[in-house]
Amino acid sequence: MSHIWTICKREVNAFFNSLTAYIILIVFLAVSGFFTWLGGSGDLFFVGQASLNTFFGIAFWTLFFFIPAITMRMLAEERRSGTLELLATKPVTDFQIVIGKWLASWLLVIISLLFTIPYYITVANLGNIDHGATFAGYFALILISGVYTSVGIFASSMTKNQIVALILSLFIGVFFHILFGISASVLPPFLSGIAEFMDLQYHYSTLTRGVVTLESVTYMVSLIVVGFVLSTVSLKQRMWR
Repeated sequence: MSHIWTICKREVNAFFNSLTAYIILIVFLAVSGFFTWLGGSGDLFFVGQASLNTFFGIAFWTLFFFIPAITMRMLAEERRSGTLELLATKPVTDFQIVIGKWLASWLLVIISLLFTIPYYITVANLGNIDHGATFAGYFALILISGVYTSVGIFASSMTKNQIVALILSLFIGVFFHILFGISASVLPPFLSGIAEFMDLQYHYSTLTRGVVTLESVTYMVSLIVVGFVLSTVSLKQRMWR
């Protein structure tokens, strides 16, 4: 566990020592804040309800694009610079490297979400907000961030090129984000149920309504674990070549 935490701290420190972290953080808050408060039809003032549903809808899309930007360098840059081989000489396993990188990226997303807590405080002061649904919404964001972070780490483990890792991460993510949902509406009934279950938007919508089901949580956690396994296998392939 200490190796994982050491890798995580190194990545978080490196991220905040670069300008990239602050640009991503500012752009995320600017985009989500604008469409939540000032975006016209659909913003909080237009809806006229003490609810963060607008923010949760915006964050679902913004994180889909921002998380690959965070994860694309995590393993791809290590492979390009050769430091991954150096890291492998240390008493640390490939699985620990993957978990450490994933944890660092996930923490950065959670830190970004913490900066939106003033949204919650403001809306709670404007009216009777549903606290349970709001907490469930943040829980859904944390879970789905874990899934896309795991996908991004896997994509980063596949290549030495950060841009390729970014595109690959978005390509994989779009199946869970959009295509399975579309497939559920056009496939025959015996297949549409499977496609709907694999659609992350279906599970995210369920959670943000305040309905926390074991099915949704188990599915998202399973995707995170599958990402860990595939990333570890991808790293191990370098020793088989």
